[in-house]
Amino acid sequence: MLAGKKIAIGISGSIAAYKIIHLVRLLVKQKAVVKVIMTPSARDFVSPLTLSTLSKNEVLIDMASGNTWANHVELGRWADLLLIAPLSCNTLAKMAQGHCDNLLLSVYLSATCPVMVSPAMDEDMWQHPATQKNIGILKKFGHTVLAPHHGELASGLIGEGRMEEPEMILAHIQSFLGDTTDKSLEGKNVLVTAGPTYEAIDPVRFIGNHSSGKMGYALAKECRRRGATVTLVLGPAPAVLEQDLSDITLIKVTAAEEMYQACMDHFESADIALMAAAVADYRPAAVSDTKIKKQESGLELNLVKTRDILAALGAIKTNRQVLLGFALETNDEEAHALEKLHKKNADYIVLNSLNDGAAFGADTNKVTVFTKTGEKFGFASKSKQAIAKDILDIIVKTDITTI
Repeated sequence: MLAGKKIAIGISGSIAAYKIIHLVRLLVKQKAVVKVIMTPSARDFVSPLTLSTLSKNEVLIDMASGNTWANHVELGRWADLLLIAPLSCNTLAKMAQGHCDNLLLSVYLSATCPVMVSPAMDEDMWQHPATQKNIGILKKFGHTVLAPHHGELASGLIGEGRMEEPEMILAHIQSFLGDTTDKSLEGKNVLVTAGPTYEAIDPVRFIGNHSSGKMGYALAKECRRRGATVTLVLGPAPAVLEQDLSDITLIKVTAAEEMYQACMDHFESADIALMAAAVADYRPAAVSDTKIKKQESGLELNLVKTRDILAALGAIKTNRQVLLGFALETNDEEAHALEKLHKKNADYIVLNSLNDGAAFGADTNKVTVFTKTGEKFGFASKSKQAIAKDILDIIVKTDITTI
């Protein structure tokens, strides 16, 4: 997908620089041409020798080396994409204000190609108004910002500021620079669900799960890339999943009943429905209007079933519609997935097994896809964006007469 694409990677001074070693390797395996530019402080975090060996190109740090001048104008015009990752708070501020005191900034200011940045910093630095103002400036410049994630930080704290993982950066680059001629879903309406649902117990407590919504988000973006008109029904999920949703209709819901109603409202006009949300199976029979106080005797909750969205759509599905569901299993995985496929009248079931590396919130996944006609497609662990592509490839190839 990236064969022959020219990618310049700028590395600034951040502990997250170690991740770029893996990213360079991934890009080279995709047959991209990679050149690395480092700020002087980045050398404290990652070895130029390692990066030059993996990229098969000299790593550039200084404006001049001996009698040789690093032509920043040529570099800025050479690349199909300039990726700056990790983007430190300091380099971010300099980019926003147009400062030019090192080679990387000179290349940036000379770049005629698109620019993508992946920030990495501590949570308080990321949340500071000055940082958010500078991020806003870069977005106004038209740059793509890969927002950092919530997780463990170098300081030992847990919070926002963790740089995007290499596999996901690769997926963003593939989406950005990949084949734009694939219009296999052009003219099709696609309904996607993503994220968890939260079932209220009282005004401050709920029943939920750890779903991040990333798989459904990746499916929605891949459908859009292929030319579809996309409606995304999104349960409670990180705000980062609401970014980069241009040309996608976003419907935000909280509870299973709200997701059910949104799906029923939009399914009739859908050609394809991809049910990736982790919908709660049960909800409290009664919701307290006030916070339930702690009691010495404990608390008993009476739970009732939520409405089964996949089964409801399967019951009204027409021959022109394609319905796909997900099954997260912990035992007898294949048997349970196939039972769900047929019982709910789906056309496809995507199996995730907790015994095979599946995990809520991760950027990667390992899945097996089963079809109603008895076919089985297994995939190795890969980014969720790549899995979204695999899933849609299967639908297009096996249901081409339908869609």
